[in-house]
Amino acid sequence: MSRLPLPAGALLSVIAGLWGGLSLLGVGVPVPSAALATQHGPLMALGFLGTLISLERAVALGRPWGYAAPALAAVGALAGAAGFTRPGQLLLTAAAGWFLAVYLVLLARRPCPEVVVQMSGAIAWYVGGLLWLRGLPIADLVPWLTAFLVLTIAGERLELAHVGFVGRRAVDGVLAAMGVLGAGVLASVPRPDLGWRVAGAGMIALAGLLAVHDIARRTVRTAGLPRYAAVCLLSGYAWLALAGTLWGIFGRPTADGVYDAALHAVFLGFAMSMVFGHAPVILPAVLRVRLPYHRVLYGPLALLHAALLVRIAGDLGGVAAVRTVGGVLGEVALPAFACCAVFARHAVPAHRPAAASRLSRSRRMDPS
Repeated sequence: MSRLPLPAGALLSVIAGLWGGLSLLGVGVPVPSAALATQHGPLMALGFLGTLISLERAVALGRPWGYAAPALAAVGALAGAAGFTRPGQLLLTAAAGWFLAVYLVLLARRPCPEVVVQMSGAIAWYVGGLLWLRGLPIADLVPWLTAFLVLTIAGERLELAHVGFVGRRAVDGVLAAMGVLGAGVLASVPRPDLGWRVAGAGMIALAGLLAVHDIARRTVRTAGLPRYAAVCLLSGYAWLALAGTLWGIFGRPTADGVYDAALHAVFLGFAMSMVFGHAPVILPAVLRVRLPYHRVLYGPLALLHAALLVRIAGDLGGVAAVRTVGGVLGEVALPAFACCAVFARHAVPAHRPAAASRLSRSRRMDPS
């Protein structure tokens, strides 16, 4: 079956999410509906990243029914962006339920803690969706959406533990940090302030352990794609640690500036760094198109980090104009990455496509 409509749905979701984000920055862009701004967070976390992650897992599953999860996520996000809020919530929650079914089959194929951790991320998405349907505001869903992304990404790093980490103790430490994060997320419902602080502690511990033990610490001293991917991973861990620090200090933020900084450090700094780093390997496996490495890819990565530093400085300093400049530049970084990827595809000659294909099918999707 053709997979192109699903990433196209993710692309439309991220475009809608970015447009809604611009409206929140106060730059005066027209929006077709108020929902486009209010749904900015779910559009990015679930519509864009949720579609891509569930699509990659559907490819690993290798069964047609698995593609229902990314399809539901894409359609749900677009429905929410169009102003159909309730149907969008229902579809995004249904996508998480279907995604769990995919993981149950994958876990039966390969019972291991790494798949359980990734499935825990899908559970966080599903529970967050149920709470959303019950009427909880998006701000109260942030720990659940964070857990979805962090547990999924960290679980995939653990899946590569036999080559990517040093020693079983390191893996056990990462699992313990994930447990702290999960405990904080659970506590965030009855006691939001405490839950955010505990989750922040888990994020700090997880970021530190991943940064110290991930093979990226070695490959960052090499060249080409391994070095680029390592820079993305290590910088992503730094943003995760900063987000955890903000969560630990402020708990559930009440000030708009702290809230904005606490969210974008994890959803933009951490998550998008991981997307940039893994795109040259994961996208060819999902879309069956070549996406070679080229040093031009460092451009949007540097812009992403610089823009986020400016935005957070404006947030914490209470300077709205600085926050807006950083926010706009951060939004530019995402389409800039897409443009650089297209350039790389045409600038780098094709070579050894079969080897790349074997790597993608092996599920060892780790360029570092």
